[in-house]
Amino acid sequence: MKKILVVHNRYKLQGGEDIAVDNEISVLESFFEVETLIFENKGINIFSDLVNFVFNKNFKSVKKLNQKIDLFKPDFVYVHNTWFKASVAIFDVLKKRNIKTVIKLHNFRYDCTRHFFFKGHLRQQDMCSRCGAFKEDSKLFNKYYEESFLKSLLVIRYGKKFFQKIHNKNVQILVLTKFHKNYLENLGFEANNIEILPNPNQNSTIRNDKKSNSLVYAGRISREKGIKELIDSFIKAKTQNINLLLIGSGPQLNYLKREYRDINNIKFLGQLDNEEVKNIISDARAVITATKLLEGQPTLLCEASSMRIPSIFPRFGGIHEFFPSDSKLSFKQYDYQDLVQKIKQIDMDDFIDEGIRNEKFYLKHFDEINFSKKMSEIFND
Repeated sequence: MKKILVVHNRYKLQGGEDIAVDNEISVLESFFEVETLIFENKGINIFSDLVNFVFNKNFKSVKKLNQKIDLFKPDFVYVHNTWFKASVAIFDVLKKRNIKTVIKLHNFRYDCTRHFFFKGHLRQQDMCSRCGAFKEDSKLFNKYYEESFLKSLLVIRYGKKFFQKIHNKNVQILVLTKFHKNYLENLGFEANNIEILPNPNQNSTIRNDKKSNSLVYAGRISREKGIKELIDSFIKAKTQNINLLLIGSGPQLNYLKREYRDINNIKFLGQLDNEEVKNIISDARAVITATKLLEGQPTLLCEASSMRIPSIFPRFGGIHEFFPSDSKLSFKQYDYQDLVQKIKQIDMDDFIDEGIRNEKFYLKHFDEINFSKKMSEIFND
């Protein structure tokens, strides 16, 4: 049985990527011998973190990786997020020790943090669809973190080095969609070094065929997620006896709570744990997103499909790859009148049928068996 060491740096606030990694580990354990090396961006030490940033190397993380390799002796190391405690130095360790390395890219931010100048980052667009930066956020320097010039400088040094490390034939790249593979090829990556491996389904046993009165969004409450446009479209749709539930936190939360405080059927539930979110989704009429980003694999929508809950989503990037090609509830990106019309369909009789179609498609294409077969091809190569 092949031995796989999974390396991942968790985010401060648990998001879809952390959930996907945890779920993937549980699936991998059924087919491989698995060990994990998980880092946390907590317990900040200003001096040591500054040293790590200066050298683009976390010496403690490198030591932990070497120790784990010595004890476990993996055949492969499977890397997810590395910012910032893990550091890009782990790739140097793996190369030096001649261990086959596989990395899964869950998002497109690697293409944003490799530019010192904002012009190179934004590429003549009003908003970066990869990370959500807006034209008015900066003028010259690529200030990736609005609140900190220094932190932005450090992440760019990291990003440039990270891009260099993955742009290497010795590192096998996994992506979630055909769209993402094409994106990398356009950046000059070799097609034969990129494999498409979506996250396996969540295997939810929850099924709900009744019509409830909630439309659910779960995720970051921020400008690039299109939350205001989503809310305004919901109001314009004038659906009967439907509540819009918004789960999550973010920079726009307090502003939006004030802006729509007098509208009784719009409810902000704040940050909830994953099990609570799943329970709310299972009781939803549908889930919805108006994201302006190139998403990797949308956790909210995939969890909904596994529960037979329909999704309203924009046709943008690779999102449509997780749904039947003739999905009735996808809307044209940035066409919010189209979004209004899709929300109005909540009251139609065939709405539940759309959830059943989504479930069949999702379970057929993203089940554990397909995932394990693809994984075996990659890790038994």
